[in-house]
Amino acid sequence: MTDDDHMAHSLRLGARGLGATWPNPAVGCVIVNGAVVGRGWTQLGGRPHAEAMALAQAGDAARGATAYVTLEPCAHHGKTPPCAQALIDAGVARVVTALTDPDARVAGRGHAMLRAAGIAVTEGVLHDAARQANAGFLKRITQGLPLVTLKMAATLDGRTATASGESRWITGPQARRAVHALRLTHDAVLVGAGTARADDPDLTVRDMGATRQPVRIVIDAALSHAPDSKLGRSAQLSPVWMLHGPAAAQGARKAWEATGAKLIELPASPHISLRSALQALAARGITRVLCEGGATLAALMVADDLVDRVVLHTAGALIGAEGAPVFGPLRLTQLSDASRWARLSLRALGGDVETIWQRLPA
Repeated sequence: MTDDDHMAHSLRLGARGLGATWPNPAVGCVIVNGAVVGRGWTQLGGRPHAEAMALAQAGDAARGATAYVTLEPCAHHGKTPPCAQALIDAGVARVVTALTDPDARVAGRGHAMLRAAGIAVTEGVLHDAARQANAGFLKRITQGLPLVTLKMAATLDGRTATASGESRWITGPQARRAVHALRLTHDAVLVGAGTARADDPDLTVRDMGATRQPVRIVIDAALSHAPDSKLGRSAQLSPVWMLHGPAAAQGARKAWEATGAKLIELPASPHISLRSALQALAARGITRVLCEGGATLAALMVADDLVDRVVLHTAGALIGAEGAPVFGPLRLTQLSDASRWARLSLRALGGDVETIWQRLPA
């Protein structure tokens, strides 16, 4: 097997940690000594790291082996010793990586440590695929923002509800299950106050054997969402963060604090800036956000260039112009101002179709 084959294996392993390792990246590692002798991926909460898991499995077979790691091994002492040193101590002969870690505490130091110890290092194997896999971590480190995936469900004519507001269920059970799988691969699920009040969602992953839940986040400047909602009643079971403004009433704050929710105050005049909200999430370690808000929040996110990917579930139904549109106003005056997107994938989900789009540079 080639370096590409083993790195692809490592990337598949790393993907198992998506949504569960923040603030750390979801890394995969394969150790090969004639055959695969060790495999690992970053564990819940970001540790143990992938290299430590793979080395533990490989044992003495790691000596003289090649380690394939999707991200440069860490070179600093944090809550765990540096993985670069662990690979050196294990006696591996070669390390193959996909990406250099942009974290200032690493940023080439891991590779340098390995080379100084006489280990052969090959960089950049499946670089582009690894960038896609680690896009949330990379964006948080380099831009101070999380990766944002916007999930929308619509009819063939781009409507999300009838004129009366009826929207359950536009898509079928397979598409709805796919949404739960999406939640599982994101650190947090985000909605606006309007969606929270109208739908009273719980935003959890259900019926998939999940061992952890995403952080459930509401942007609600006035803390208008009721503490006795589904989110409030379950805040002690899985985390709820309420992003509110300085004018939120003290009574509402105390009521939400009593549920066990985390309150994060942000400037608001009168609305909370979406960019500042996402920056606050990144500062607290969030790398991947799934936005399940309504048309207004979706349009504001797109207009502010905050959305990286759109997951659109299209149902074979027609509602007509009187129905609610999938996006609110973008206030474009000419076609050249429209944002452009590249399709990453397309698949059938029962009677529905899922397309995933990635924003192209302006």
